[in-house]
Amino acid sequence: MSSSLSESPGLSRRGVLKISLCAGAFLSTAGLAASLTGCSANSLGSGFSVLRETDLPFLRALIPAMVSGSLGAGSSQSAVAGTLKSIDASLEHLSPEMFKLTQQLFDVLALPLTRGPLTGVWLSWESASLEQVANFLDRWENSRLSLLRMGHSSLLQLVMMSWYSRPEAWAHCGYPGPPTV
Repeated sequence: MSSSLSESPGLSRRGVLKISLCAGAFLSTAGLAASLTGCSANSLGSGFSVLRETDLPFLRALIPAMVSGSLGAGSSQSAVAGTLKSIDASLEHLSPEMFKLTQQLFDVLALPLTRGPLTGVWLSWESASLEQVANFLDRWENSRLSLLRMGHSSLLQLVMMSWYSRPEAWAHCGYPGPPTV
C-alpha cells in the first residue's frame, strides 16, 4: 500500500493548533538556547547588511547543493559569493516579522543541539558534503511535519530567487537578460 501526503486525511482545527503550539514552543526554546549560547549574536558578516557570521556557514553549504545543476565548471565560489550578496539584499527588504522568522530558522540550523536531529548533519556545516546537504533538503521536503516542509520551501524560495536574479544564472536557463533601453 502506497502512502502519500495527498492521500492523508486533512487535519482538524485541534490538530493544527497542536502543531502550531508545538512548533512555536520548539522555535522559542531553540531561539532561547541560541541566544544563551551566543549563537544568535548580532555580529554581521563582513560585507553584509543583515546576514550574521553564524548564518554564513549554513548558507555556504546550502547554496551549492541547491544550484549545483546550473553551475558552470569552476564557478562555484563566485556563484556562492554572489548569491550570498543577493540573499543579504533580499533579507534586508523583508518585513520585520518575516525577517525575525528567517533568523529563527537560521538559528535552529546553526545550533548543534538542533541541527543534528533536524537535519542529519551532525558535524559543522563547513564539513558537510553536498550529499549530506542534499539528504537534509530531501528529508525536509518529504517530512511528515508541515513545519519542516515549510522550512524547506522557505529556504528553496530564498536561494532560488537570489540565484536566478544574478546574470551568471541566466545563461543556464536561456534568458538573454533584460532589454537595454
